[in-house]
Amino acid sequence: MLVYPSGIDLSSSTLRYLSGLLRARRRERGTRWRRLTADRQALLALAHLRCGHTYAQLAAGFGIGLATVYRYIVEAVEVLAALAPTLQQATTFAANKAFVILDSTLLHIDRIAADRPYYSGKHKRHGMNVQVIADAFGRLLWASPALPGAVHDIKAARTHGIIEALTQAGIRTWADKGYQGAQGTIRVPYRGRWSTLPAGKRGANSSHARIRAVGEQANATLKSWRLLRKQRCSTTRITDIVKAVLAPHLATAA
Repeated sequence: MLVYPSGIDLSSSTLRYLSGLLRARRRERGTRWRRLTADRQALLALAHLRCGHTYAQLAAGFGIGLATVYRYIVEAVEVLAALAPTLQQATTFAANKAFVILDSTLLHIDRIAADRPYYSGKHKRHGMNVQVIADAFGRLLWASPALPGAVHDIKAARTHGIIEALTQAGIRTWADKGYQGAQGTIRVPYRGRWSTLPAGKRGANSSHARIRAVGEQANATLKSWRLLRKQRCSTTRITDIVKAVLAPHLATAA
């Protein structure tokens, strides 16, 4: 396999953040020697998460075996996922915001037509449903564990306890029609065809849509980590990968 220099569109602070965590993990385990230093392991893991490079590509680029690449990435994901904020921590932080935006995104997965639980009728694709909370400027605050793509947004929000948590914290929340019936502090557009709605409701829906549109930036932020654009791993690992992406983003954005 040919090897060539490449780059990762992340700041050096992200690399230092993960390197520090990995060095602490090695000290905790009493590790004496590794094929790669903590800095190089962090670079390898970030190349996988941010750029979506495969194990084979990384093995060739870093001069190590496939099994070693797998172990290094799993370790890095575990370290990062453990630091991702819980829903309670996110709502506590968001309580100082004017309002938040609740939305969902579908993480595409490599599945066949027979895997109906993972097929999203809304997106016409197989994937995993992830609920996302953004602030009024579209900045990513929290991402939920992943559920099969066939799960509707309102059910996913209730399963994770998002509606209850936001309501208890008194946080005004804007969401789309997929959250009809949520109640509490969740605000959704008026139902009905645009042509049949009264002028006042059409105006309210237009204003609502402009506010919600900002929340798409949070989904874009999540998927700027290219590994999340199409997952080929086991669906049981996707939640930890989402958390592993969320943790350094929030740590370096603070």
